[in-house]
Amino acid sequence: MSALPQLCQYIQTTENLLQAQRLFHGRGHAFSGLHHITIDWLPPVILITLFTPEPASEINDLTDKLLTLLPSCKSVQLQHRYELHGSIDLIYGDSIQQFSIQEGDLHFHIRLGQSRNIGLFLDIKNGRQWVQAHSKNKRVLNLFAYTCGFSVAALAGKAQSILNVDMSSTALSIGRDNHRLNQHNLKQVSFEKLNIFKSFSRLKKRGPFDLLICDPPTFQKGSVDIAKDYPKILRRLNEFMAPNSTLVLCLNAPEIGRDFLIEHMAKYAPQYTLSEEIHPPKIFVEAENKGLKVLCFTIP
Repeated sequence: MSALPQLCQYIQTTENLLQAQRLFHGRGHAFSGLHHITIDWLPPVILITLFTPEPASEINDLTDKLLTLLPSCKSVQLQHRYELHGSIDLIYGDSIQQFSIQEGDLHFHIRLGQSRNIGLFLDIKNGRQWVQAHSKNKRVLNLFAYTCGFSVAALAGKAQSILNVDMSSTALSIGRDNHRLNQHNLKQVSFEKLNIFKSFSRLKKRGPFDLLICDPPTFQKGSVDIAKDYPKILRRLNEFMAPNSTLVLCLNAPEIGRDFLIEHMAKYAPQYTLSEEIHPPKIFVEAENKGLKVLCFTIP
């Protein structure tokens, strides 16, 4: 029997419904029978994401309840993440696929239906806020930049310069558009399509950097296997990081704990010490500690 009828009692919204936010996070296994579903509010769109199928009748009932909670909603869309390409169905309202959302005082482009990911990871919101608050006058290196959310936050925080590195030219192009959306001066931002593991000499020439943000995917066939590849970055830090630099290291591999970063930093970069841990927003409840880990390291 589906647990969806009980889901709405767990939904939490902030007072400001103009802000993008997760409404329900079942992936943390904290709610019985609901580990396969997440719900995001991307004004004016509600995005329901399923990791295993649910009957259409249950989704329609859930949609009706969500619309009573968010009367300003103009579109409800359903993503099937259990399918290879994560197709998206329109459940209610307008077919809204490309739009922008607000997070704090920043804005980001969202694209639905073009890939499995929508263009912004909501669980790392607090990380972007931290970067915005700690980037003033810093030379920033943003590895695995994706659509450059951290870069937007860093420039909003008055960073001196930012280098975004990613293997996807499409993602970097969206990142450039994200900066334009926030009316940023692109003369301070660089975008380079590079294989990071083959480009350490190039990073050395572009450095040194005061702040490193490293947010790798867990696995990408032919390019990244984070359990094997993260140490390759950590052992090369001295080549491109400045003295007294700061590292923001992200890890989103469910089966790898935070100790992975701590142990490998102690082995390959012992001059750094763990200074802070940035937790996801409270809505991202994790019963098994398999969610996003973000650790900050500094040189005392």
